[in-house]
Amino acid sequence: MDMEMQQFKSEFFKALAHPLRIRILEILAEGAKSVNEIQQLAESEGSTVSQQLTVLRSKNIVTGSKEGNRVIYSLRDPMIIELLDVAKRIFNNQLSETITILDRLNYTDKAE
Repeated sequence: MDMEMQQFKSEFFKALAHPLRIRILEILAEGAKSVNEIQQLAESEGSTVSQQLTVLRSKNIVTGSKEGNRVIYSLRDPMIIELLDVAKRIFNNQLSETITILDRLNYTDKAE
């Protein structure tokens, strides 16, 4: 069972391991959108967005539903929003620590 969970986590994080996929998830965190809307908000080509949506869909991270001739995408699980927020906080913590270290180095250089 543990190995199955680790495999799931590995595949899940691989699916997130692309800047455009993260941007798509951030866009969908605001609500369901069509491919064209995602393309405009992500400032990316339609075929590239479609390829990335296919990856996210294959890992059940997003879902698509047909409305007329458009496919509307949404997050499959709203906890993705929390995951993105946690990643942002981790980034901010690391950035803050780096700034603190650089400030200490600057202070040490000036003191000498």
